Amino acid sequence: MTPSALIADDEPQLRDELAELLSYAWPGLRVVAQARNGREAVEQFERLQPTVCFLDVHMPGMSGVEAAHHIGRRAHLVFVTAFEQYAVQAFAQGALDYLVKPVLPLRLAETVNRLKERIQCAAPALFNEALLQQLAQQLHRGGRPPGLRWLRAQVGAALRLIPVDRVDYLQADSKYTVVAWRNDEGVVSEAVVSVPLKDLLGQLDPEQFVQVHRSAIVNLGSISHVVRGVNETADIHLKGRAEVLRASRRFTHHFKQM
Repeated sequence: MTPSALIADDEPQLRDELAELLSYAWPGLRVVAQARNGREAVEQFERLQPTVCFLDVHMPGMSGVEAAHHIGRRAHLVFVTAFEQYAVQAFAQGALDYLVKPVLPLRLAETVNRLKERIQCAAPALFNEALLQQLAQQLHRGGRPPGLRWLRAQVGAALRLIPVDRVDYLQADSKYTVVAWRNDEGVVSEAVVSVPLKDLLGQLDPEQFVQVHRSAIVNLGSISHVVRGVNETADIHLKGRAEVLRASRRFTHHFKQM
């Protein structure tokens, strides 16, 4: 029987990217459904009974973890998460597989090989129900350990993976986000990611990145100095960059001790 797959992620572009990567890593796999959240994933699964389910951990409403509870051992499960630390802590104890965003072809190829072996053995992998329940509760409490390490960004005609610790600031631009970063040699540059600023904020380490304006997030380690302005605003000067970011009154509390 030809293996089939369901992909669940609340970001349409990320669903499409994973489907495209799978078409190269596993040409014999048919992606028969895509879902925007856990509830849709469960509905699609019950209707189509795919062999493999790729479930984003963090989705609005029903999470990927909760969807996994409903699907159980009726399919081979792969969790997708932006937090490597999260994945290691949650899934290393069991036989479940996971992918860290951005999904890299080599890592996906390893996952595909394991899935093929398990499919040949017929029975999906066992997993720790108590561990999944604990993770589901953590998700509802909003617990997210820091861990976003890379941003997948468009630089001209090329797609580049930018290390998060080299990002100086991020700025909203319509439905996109401009990423100001510097390379290994310290040369400053800009790129565009297709993820809204508000979605990125929840994935960044709050000890390293803070919001300074409704349209801007800054890396605290990139700040040279802060000059207080009128009406309790502030101007943020960055190391090695000419641009100055304005911190609005709502966010100047971050710099009370600076």
